[in-house]
Amino acid sequence: MSLEALRNALPEYAKDQKLNLGSLSTEPSLNQQQRAGCFIVSALASRNAVVSKHIVAEFGPQLSVEALNAAKAAASIMGMNNIYYRFTHLVHGDYATMPAKLRMNIMARPGVEKVDFELWSLAVSAINGCGMCMESHEKVLLQHGVTKEQVQAAVRIAAVVHATAATLDAEAALAA
Repeated sequence: MSLEALRNALPEYAKDQKLNLGSLSTEPSLNQQQRAGCFIVSALASRNAVVSKHIVAEFGPQLSVEALNAAKAAASIMGMNNIYYRFTHLVHGDYATMPAKLRMNIMARPGVEKVDFELWSLAVSAINGCGMCMESHEKVLLQHGVTKEQVQAAVRIAAVVHATAATLDAEAALAA
């Protein structure tokens, strides 16, 4: 399994996604670890088994064992945090001032540089649509010297990987 196999699995009408997957796989504004991690967290957050298998097969070998585990942890913890913090942001009342009482230890020691974990968390937050989390991660990234182009690249990867998953889900549903 590889990125090329994933691109080949897309229907002809998704030609733009095929092209975007190819160009983003060599996105120059991100280093190899950042780029590979963005692809992996985006695939995991998109919840499509085919996309996850192909993306992890392609980009997993580009990461150390620790970085791959950190990417998986970013997808996992943001799956929880995005739901909770989107709720506190959208529902009026005292929820935003109440302690979350959710364990988030991985964020303190993710096993990779904080910037990379934040970038991956931003990508997942974009897929999950948590504005509060996106703003928070973007702020931390910019404070740590990440450029707006790098932030945009992470979100572009998230958008294309998620669209790929949605397309394959739709095709599977129509074929069933």
